Parts: sequence; C-alpha cells; structure tokens
Amino acid sequence: MGEVSKLLADYGPAFGQALLLTWKLTAMSFVPGFLLGMVVAVLRLFPLPPLRFVLTVYVEIFRNIPSVALLIFIVFALPDLHVLIDYEPSVILTLTLVCSAFTADYLRAGINTIGGSQMEAALSLGMRPMQIISAVVLPQALRSVVQPMTSLLIALMLSTSLASQVPIPGRELTALVSKIANDSAAGMAAFAVAAAMYVATGLLIAWAGATVEKKVRMLR
Repeated sequence: MGEVSKLLADYGPAFGQALLLTWKLTAMSFVPGFLLGMVVAVLRLFPLPPLRFVLTVYVEIFRNIPSVALLIFIVFALPDLHVLIDYEPSVILTLTLVCSAFTADYLRAGINTIGGSQMEAALSLGMRPMQIISAVVLPQALRSVVQPMTSLLIALMLSTSLASQVPIPGRELTALVSKIANDSAAGMAAFAVAAAMYVATGLLIAWAGATVEKKVRMLR
C-alpha cells in the first residue's frame, strides 16, 4: 500500500488525465460506431442482394480482424495509398469500425427475434417500409440488445489500450503504466492502479447497462 500511495502522490494527476483520455477515446469510438452499425443493420434489411453481400463482407471483416492489425494497416499502410490520418483519429477510426461491425451483428440478431406477423400488421395499416423499420423494428431490436451492447462498450473501453501503440498526444492508462515501468521500479504498483481504474470503469458501465435494461424490460 505504501508503494501505491507514493505512486499516487507522484503520478496522481497523470493517472487522472490518462483515465479521462481513456473515457474520451471510448466515447468518441462508441457513439459513431453505434450509429454506423445501426445504419448497416438497417441497410441489410433491404431486398438488394449486392448491397447485402457488401455489408455482410464489411461486418465479417471488421468483426474478425484483430484491432491491432487494423490499426497497423491504417497507420502504416494507408499512407502508401496517399491517405494520411493522424494517430489519435487512427485509433478512434479503428475502434469505430470494430464497434460498428459488432453493433450491426447484434442488431441483426435482435431484428431476427421480431415476429413476421408484426411486419404484416404494420403493412396492413398502410405503413411504409422505412416507417416500419423506425417505428416497429428498431425500437424492439434496440431493447433486446442492451446487454450485448453493454458488453461491447466495456470491451471497447479496454481496447483503448491500442492507443499505447502509437504516439498520440497524452497517454491513456496502458501507455502511462508502460512509461512508469520504464522510468522507475513502480511498474507493478502502476499496473495495479490502472487495473483498478479499468475495473471501476467496467463496473460503472455494467451498472448503467443493467439500469437501462431494467427500464426497457418494463416497456416490452
């Protein structure tokens, strides 16, 4: 405990800034990733085989490729194609693409749980396809994937450690632990503090997800 106390006395503000950067990367990846995944899931509903094929390939690629491999491609391969993206946006883009693929897949599973009779009833009422999707399909699908999306958000938060692989401005938690381990003998204490912050953040997300899930359960 003494070593941890001394570490916090020396690096407390740095840990606070690292945690804020971790949260920032998580939010800036999850929000566009979720929205993009929702668009992909909706477009896959249209009876256009070529479009469905392209979007299925998109989902399968970004759902199965290792995040670090995708980051390496964006940072080191895209410049050869004359596409230059700064380091922090590269990390956000990587996590956004992965998040969108998993979101689209989870929503597809949620959409598949909706009975076809509801679609037929909506059509008999004169609703257009997009009205059915926005008013009937998506609300139910979103309510059914709260827990998977909560797990995805936790995984995305942990994956922000990718930022330790590139020289972005500031340091997220993993990068800070690496620096402390290189500069001093307090590597284990730094790891313990960072792990506690990761766990606390994960528990907070899990609690928020459980709260949302209870509320939407009442709406079913």
